[in-house]
Amino acid sequence: MPTTEALAFVVIAALITDLATGLGAVPFFFVDEVSDRAYVLLWGFASGIMLSTSVFGLLPEGAAQGPIIEVAGGTLVGILLIFVVSQLLNEYDIHPQTISAADFRRLLLIVGTLTIHSFPEGVAVGVSFADLNIAGDGVTVPLLALFVTIAIAIQNIPEGLAVAIPLKTQGIANRRLVFWAVFSSAPQPLAAVIAFYFVRIARNVLSFGFGFAAGAMLFLVAHELLPEAYDRGRELPKHGRDEIITGVALGFLLMAPLLVFR
Repeated sequence: MPTTEALAFVVIAALITDLATGLGAVPFFFVDEVSDRAYVLLWGFASGIMLSTSVFGLLPEGAAQGPIIEVAGGTLVGILLIFVVSQLLNEYDIHPQTISAADFRRLLLIVGTLTIHSFPEGVAVGVSFADLNIAGDGVTVPLLALFVTIAIAIQNIPEGLAVAIPLKTQGIANRRLVFWAVFSSAPQPLAAVIAFYFVRIARNVLSFGFGFAAGAMLFLVAHELLPEAYDRGRELPKHGRDEIITGVALGFLLMAPLLVFR
């Protein structure tokens, strides 16, 4: 059974990733708009980080914890679950700029949409802390947990930017941009605690949990981050492919220690 101290540790880590989303709105305190090139590069960078974390961190860790078939099953379930729920919510025409004037029904739909985007990231954080050890003589934090927390925090910055841009065009004050950016990732701490608690009390499904977290993150990259980058770069040379590739490469390089220190 997870201790209160362990749960608090995971909550703090997930809160860091949540608050990092607010950094995406910070540029608007200094400039009125962010260039398409910078935006595409950021999305590519976030994609590279999440790909590297999934392929070289979560999936190998899952394989080390149990049979490959369980990891594969978890990966497939992670992809399918997020895909199905995203498809259901995408049937509604929801825009971030409507938040301030939304009625109760629309607000629920908005919260649901934002939850789908941030929930699997929180799951990844929670699962990565499965081997957290808090004893009387100190705290032992899994190296993978540090990398996953850093990865999610960094990729949340352009995610916060994606929330802030349409709000900025509606004349929303900068301080409120930060609030709504952070709000967009608010479910992450809850998802992290649920995932952490589940894998701690059911260690035999740990390999499935790592696979699920990896599948959810890979789906986000393939279905959200890279298409968003490509769409944003449609006015750039080669549709911004050079910027996307550069960003992905930089993200991989940042997380390269996963290959060395696992």
